[in-house]
Amino acid sequence: MREQQREQAMKAFAEFLTTPMETLLERHANTSAESAALALFRSVANAVPAYRAFLAEHHIDPASVQTYANFQKLPPVTKENYLKLHPLAQLCRNGELESCDTIAVSSGSTGKPTFWPRFFTDELHIATRFEQIFYDSFQADTRRTLAVICFTLGTWVGGIFTMNCCRYLASKGYPITVIAPGNNKEEIFRVVQELGTGFDQVVLLGYPPFIKDVIDSGIARGVEWQKYHIKMVFAGEVFSEEWRSLVGERVGSTNLCYDSSALYGTADAGVLGNETPLSICIRRFLANRPDAAKALFGESRLPTLVQYDPCSRLFEVLDGTLLFSGDNGIPLVRYNILDNGGIISYDEMLKFLGEWGFDPVAELSIVGQASCLPLLDPSQDPNFTQQPLSATKVRGIHKLPFVYVFGRSNFTVSYFGANIYPENVTVGLEQPVIKEWVTGKFVLQVKEDTDKNKFLSVVVELAPGVEGSEEKKEAIASSILSQLRRLNSEFANYVPPEYQMPQVALFPTGDPEYFPIGVKHRYTRK
Repeated sequence: MREQQREQAMKAFAEFLTTPMETLLERHANTSAESAALALFRSVANAVPAYRAFLAEHHIDPASVQTYANFQKLPPVTKENYLKLHPLAQLCRNGELESCDTIAVSSGSTGKPTFWPRFFTDELHIATRFEQIFYDSFQADTRRTLAVICFTLGTWVGGIFTMNCCRYLASKGYPITVIAPGNNKEEIFRVVQELGTGFDQVVLLGYPPFIKDVIDSGIARGVEWQKYHIKMVFAGEVFSEEWRSLVGERVGSTNLCYDSSALYGTADAGVLGNETPLSICIRRFLANRPDAAKALFGESRLPTLVQYDPCSRLFEVLDGTLLFSGDNGIPLVRYNILDNGGIISYDEMLKFLGEWGFDPVAELSIVGQASCLPLLDPSQDPNFTQQPLSATKVRGIHKLPFVYVFGRSNFTVSYFGANIYPENVTVGLEQPVIKEWVTGKFVLQVKEDTDKNKFLSVVVELAPGVEGSEEKKEAIASSILSQLRRLNSEFANYVPPEYQMPQVALFPTGDPEYFPIGVKHRYTRK
């Protein structure tokens, strides 16, 4: 028996159950996030064999890292220079994989999956991100809530992790009941229709395109989403505010700043940040003011915008790429997740928006949380202790910093939460017969049709002298699909079967739009 683990679990769970969310979110105002990062570094340098070896390889004496300025000079760790070079146990504290109680899997796209061990206490940090959403956005402290987990279940990180975090909220006293049909649409329809009316609201948690597919398919078969007071939690995809509006309209949303929220998460370290009513309000303003968005983010495209707790996950920016540090089953110090983005302080954000004539705090105060939802009378449950914010404070406004994310800086595309690599498609084009038709160049994209449904587009360059035909397109699409299913377990399990077949277009050699001659080819487009 490992007595230390039991004591660790008991202490952490007791703190989670008894500490109000507001107290947790205010830590950064009184606690230096930089000091927390230094403490994490010292702990990892002392206890994690792989990180000690990493520092030695770079001729760094841990004792020399005494200030945050020293910390910022530490070389970032990546999958390539750190995680893939050491046995899994050596990446854990004291080289003990058994100190973790579960292992998740991510990205089997190269034929070799990445394993991410974690312990129960690691999930409690992430449960606070869910608490922010359920408390601030959905008022789930006073509403009987059915949480329907629509992420893929199994070894992949999304489904089980999300289910656990929602159950921890129920343990804390929230009137939340969890059910996990996974990405089985028929089962989702059944549980919502048979159980939904017994609750004040139903929360659907899943990948954005899959949730939209569930909603659209439900409408086609007569599901009356409005009577279930649907809320939504998304992860794994960037989506537009037009998409949020469209999906919200179809379920009868009455307040788009409060009726949905997106998580910025990763299998590497769980949820790093989450949308808040404030960040959504800001993002919707910026969606209507592309000039302001470009001035703020430096690009015309609109990134994901979330807030984060710097005492839980500390972000840095290096050459336009996000680094983060955080404690996990595999603790990570200055980890480069290969996401392009940046960070903005709370005060900087409000100052910038004020210069553009917009006050999101005032906007939320006006919009409030107007809703026709019935409230659960807390007196019905004598064991439930409500911990409300002050009556004058609008929920969803916390002075937390912002992080914005454009996406991976490598050449993947994200589709229904699955990372798809060009290498997967390449194999499909290298099969017998097909390889005689094509040059091997292609452009991989995720596009939307007129109804905002996503599909996987592959534009393929034909070999010189080869003419396209419907038969060739169908053969190439089938070959790519076969290899995607074979090589990429996320694709095979995350993407619904009816959305898996890529839409192939054939273009001649040297096409100036997709395959210009003399220019370094890019295999993906965002």
